[in-house]
Amino acid sequence: QVQLAESGGGLVQAGGSLRLSCAVSGLSFRSYFMGWFRQAPGKEREFVAAISWGAATTNYAETVKGRFTISRDNAKNMATLQMNSLKPEDTAVYYCAADRNGVGHYDYWGQGTQVTVSS
Repeated sequence: QVQLAESGGGLVQAGGSLRLSCAVSGLSFRSYFMGWFRQAPGKEREFVAAISWGAATTNYAETVKGRFTISRDNAKNMATLQMNSLKPEDTAVYYCAADRNGVGHYDYWGQGTQVTVSS
């Protein structure tokens, strides 16, 4: 059974930092692109960041570029999202997802972790 479990969300003041983790089991982790998405209340889910199989390639939404860093540890089956200089508009439920073919079609999703940034 494939499981993606996010952790690390919480409440932080604007300008602060959080580090999200995604623990993956039940699939060959190193064979999947990993992505982070978020969904704010009343808004559609949006792409945040993605990382290729061997971490050679990363991609970020313009809204988080320079503030967020995606990484992965293939030995631990873990993906992380380091979020710095957080803004109130970063408030959302954050999801990690796994993409087998690296073409932006995500096959598996986690349950999400809430991030709230206060002003």
